[in-house]
Amino acid sequence: MLVLKIIFWLCLLLVVYTYVGYGIVLYLLVLIKRAVNGTPKRPVLPADEQLPDVTLMICAYNEEDIVEEKMTNTRELNYPKGKLKVMWVTDGSNDHTNERLAEYEEVTVVFTPERKGKTAALNHGIQSVDTPLVIMTDANTMLNSECVREVVRCFMDERVACVAGEKRVMARNQGDNAAEGEGMYWKYESTLKRLDSELYSAMGAAGELCAIRTELYQSMPEDTLLDDFIMSMLLVDQGKRIAYTPDAYAMEYGSADIVEESKRKRRIAAGGLQSTWRLRALLNPFRQPVVTFQLVSHRVLRWTITPFALITLIPLNILLVILGAGWLYIIILALQVLFYLAALAGYLLARAGKKNKLLYIPYYFLFMNVNVFRGIHYLFSHKSNGAWEKAKRA
Repeated sequence: MLVLKIIFWLCLLLVVYTYVGYGIVLYLLVLIKRAVNGTPKRPVLPADEQLPDVTLMICAYNEEDIVEEKMTNTRELNYPKGKLKVMWVTDGSNDHTNERLAEYEEVTVVFTPERKGKTAALNHGIQSVDTPLVIMTDANTMLNSECVREVVRCFMDERVACVAGEKRVMARNQGDNAAEGEGMYWKYESTLKRLDSELYSAMGAAGELCAIRTELYQSMPEDTLLDDFIMSMLLVDQGKRIAYTPDAYAMEYGSADIVEESKRKRRIAAGGLQSTWRLRALLNPFRQPVVTFQLVSHRVLRWTITPFALITLIPLNILLVILGAGWLYIIILALQVLFYLAALAGYLLARAGKKNKLLYIPYYFLFMNVNVFRGIHYLFSHKSNGAWEKAKRA
């Protein structure tokens, strides 16, 4: 029974640490760093005439319906005229995207007739960038007007090789469960990214808004699933930092429904597993110990071991109760059962088009972990293919 107890407590501690404990530890470490070094100051932007040239790179596949809205948003960006170049990389688009873009004289279109996926589009498009900084974003995400200036501000720190903006998920209608669940997740993720960045470096950037120093870009295999994460973490592997700024943000509508959201989570989980292997050099604590600590705690555990620990808890708990391990295990089992019942209730309400935030949180938590297992199957069934079906947005 002792061995069962040890395994049970290790699994429980792993689950708690991954989803709650790391955030607490990270917050305490940041407080200690502030006490020693003081609160970090925002870099000062130079005068407009001294600002660097920037390329806004938009990778797209069949986005004819969003071109006008995206270009209106792009023209509203507050950056000196002539210093912001706009490039669309259209990967295998066979609709009217290119024709729509031809109406905008400031746009450079880099077109490849064969659809190979976003990673291939990035590898191809970056070759046409002639500015020191490049901001990458998606066609269906809208940027705040001060976005470019805030990204450039972060690059005033020479140690910064990549800047991650904030992703904000909007629900088109009140009660859009998938969108609101995704939004709650990203609020938590944004908090972790901000603290990670302040401790040393953010652990990856989201493709909705990601900027790098052009000369540092490393070409990636075309079957890369999480191109934004791999691209940014390769820079960390060089000893550089990823800065995170909530003052530059990208807004997009959440997935149309939970089925479409499942597609995204499955692919992200598959990409997480793929990334863990391809970035395995960063798991060596003797190279960059702080990075290893952050990467394992924030990313690797939730993509690998922790979901297995989560599903192991219930059978282990039941077995310990049957063997008479004590009242503590009965209480923990009761709490687990209540948690799963709450998740079931959240699922049933979501299917009925209703929502209770208290019940939706456990449901969405389990939903994300289930998709880790679906991601394992996805990874091994989509070999050598970096293109995937887009999830429909609300």
